[in-house]
Amino acid sequence: MTTNTKINIAGLDFDWEVENGRFLFEGVDSVLFWIPTAMKSFFDTIEEISGTDASQVVFETTGYRQGLAVGDYFENMKNVSVEEAARLITNTYASAGWGRSEIENLNLEEKTVTIKLTDSWEQKINKAQGKNYETNYIPAHYAGVFSSLFGTNIWYRVKFYQIEGNDHTLVEYFPSDITINDNIHDLSRRKENEKILQLEAIVEDKTRDLKELIKEISSPIIPVYEGVVVIPLIGKYDEERADELITKTLSNLPSYSVRFIILDLTGLNKDINSYTASVIDKIGAASKLIGTEMLLVGMSPELSMVITQEGLSLSKVDCFQTLQHGIYYALGQMGRKII
Repeated sequence: MTTNTKINIAGLDFDWEVENGRFLFEGVDSVLFWIPTAMKSFFDTIEEISGTDASQVVFETTGYRQGLAVGDYFENMKNVSVEEAARLITNTYASAGWGRSEIENLNLEEKTVTIKLTDSWEQKINKAQGKNYETNYIPAHYAGVFSSLFGTNIWYRVKFYQIEGNDHTLVEYFPSDITINDNIHDLSRRKENEKILQLEAIVEDKTRDLKELIKEISSPIIPVYEGVVVIPLIGKYDEERADELITKTLSNLPSYSVRFIILDLTGLNKDINSYTASVIDKIGAASKLIGTEMLLVGMSPELSMVITQEGLSLSKVDCFQTLQHGIYYALGQMGRKII
């Protein structure tokens, strides 16, 4: 059994050292993989872990950077023109199973070139994955190759893909300010924006839940005796919260057969605004329409100043220092007292 074999195909050397587990391509350690199974699994794993957008940038970045290395190698060969280097590279890749690459419209002055890719290993992997699009490792790879050969940054534009039903994939190359680093940064910004949007959505959901909770627990109607209810005003009121309180109060008061409604202002914070005064005024006016008298307890100096500045008149509303005094008064007006 022969364990060491060396052959030359199209001027390229292939060496097998089976005893040492080595395969050499042009004297360099290489490996062989089955495209529709092993390489497909490799691509699948990267995309599963990284996600579609990130894996595309990974393939593109890797292809480009490896292309730079290949271009540097051929550029450093003595007495080899750009045209000859391009021909050697495509022949080398064809012998390595990369598919057929045809160089067209190579313009050294404008530093542009067009490449037709037919039956590339990347296209075969994407087809085995069941995709209707191709990844861009090989197109980006040639961008790296020609960036080295032309001595300037080259980028690419895929006109169409073979996997879309065409005979080949057609790629145009041209000088550009676009770089791999730009794409990496763009991906990072997209990921950051996605995370921000996710966090904003979470905050919005939590805010909505909190508002619903506040609606349930804020300013409850507390019946303390037959005909007497207490409504504690708590926190800061804006237009929405003020309207909700008024609607809730007027909708529920008739079910209690209320004669006296006591607004407890003790829990209002010092950040009092015009909506706070408006709530008191509107509840008082609406209460009269349904035959209910409003009492105020726990009025602070700050709130009294706001009420005065708003031009609201509470001269006909009885005010008490504490909730206890207000309840005693309401019971007394109904001919009752606490024993």
